[in-house]
Amino acid sequence: MPRILCIDYGLKRTGIAVTDPLQIIATGLTTVGHKELLPFLKDYFAKEQVELILIGWPTNWDDSATHATAHVERFIGVLQKQFPQMPVQKVDERYTSKMAKDALLEMGLKKTQRRNKALVDEIAATIMLQEYLRQKG
Repeated sequence: MPRILCIDYGLKRTGIAVTDPLQIIATGLTTVGHKELLPFLKDYFAKEQVELILIGWPTNWDDSATHATAHVERFIGVLQKQFPQMPVQKVDERYTSKMAKDALLEMGLKKTQRRNKALVDEIAATIMLQEYLRQKG
C-alpha cells in the first residue's frame, strides 16, 4: 500500500511527514530547505510509493487567508505541474506549530532544543498527517 506524505510548507524550510506503508502511523521524515524541496520530493517519489500529498493550508480562525496562504497556493500549483499524477489535498494547519512546540515541551526537551524551528516544522507536519489519519478512519 502506498504512503501518504504531508508537507508543512514554508518559505525558508518545509517539514515533511509520511505514513507507514499500511497508512496507520504518521512519522516525521525530515525538514528541508526551500530550494531543496522539489529535488527532495522527486528523489523520494522515485524511491517510495506515495498516493497522496497533504499540504498544510494556513488560515485564520475566521477562515480568512493569512500572509502565507498565497505562497502555499502557488506551491500547490508547482506540485501539480511537477507531479501531475499525484493528488494534492489541503489540510487545516491552524495551531499545529503551537501543538508541536507543546509536544516538545512535554517531551522534556531543553529550551534551546525547543527553539529548533526545523524540528517544530517536522512535528507540525506529523500532527497534520496524524489528524488526517484519525479523521479518515
